[in-house]
Amino acid sequence: MKIICVGRNYAAHARELNNKTENQPVIFMKPETALIAARQPFFYPEFSNDIHHEVELVVRINKVGKRIAERFAHKYYDEITVGIDFTARDVQQQLKSKGLPWELAKAFDSSAPVGNLISNKEYDMNNIDFSLKINGEVRQKGNTSHMLFSVDHIISFVSHYVTLKKGDLIFTGTPEGVGPVQKGDHLEAFIGDQKLLNVKIR
Repeated sequence: MKIICVGRNYAAHARELNNKTENQPVIFMKPETALIAARQPFFYPEFSNDIHHEVELVVRINKVGKRIAERFAHKYYDEITVGIDFTARDVQQQLKSKGLPWELAKAFDSSAPVGNLISNKEYDMNNIDFSLKINGEVRQKGNTSHMLFSVDHIISFVSHYVTLKKGDLIFTGTPEGVGPVQKGDHLEAFIGDQKLLNVKIR
């Protein structure tokens, strides 16, 4: 399986990092080793002093798809959850300043914890609330209506470049409010009022 991520999909988040928005999705990928096993903590890596949280709605692909028309994209997923795109912001800034790819800042081990999957049948994919609490305090709140590119558009776009397979995960972008995490922090991520992800920083 692969983890496909979308950057700069919320205008307010792009502004808070002084990034411009694009006219097509910004795509990067994480390896399977970016996942964290259930009930395991996130261990702060030694190569960074500035790990940031980015909570995101995550979609799980349920069958093989290539060159998917956007009007049919909804047939390629039936489960959603939340995930955290942990980002080594100091490493990312160093790489960006040199015009280099972001992988070392985004794709490191355990950088993509994912919550419990739930059916999306009861949800309007264009109007889903999701949020992140740290130590009981809400730090990020988002709604998919604020996406620059919808879930179905993302799936169609990606599938014209990369074949999607059952089990692939798509991180659909983070809203504003990203910030650093510290050892000892307790992160909880929600869709609506339903807690799906629980991660401690060690």
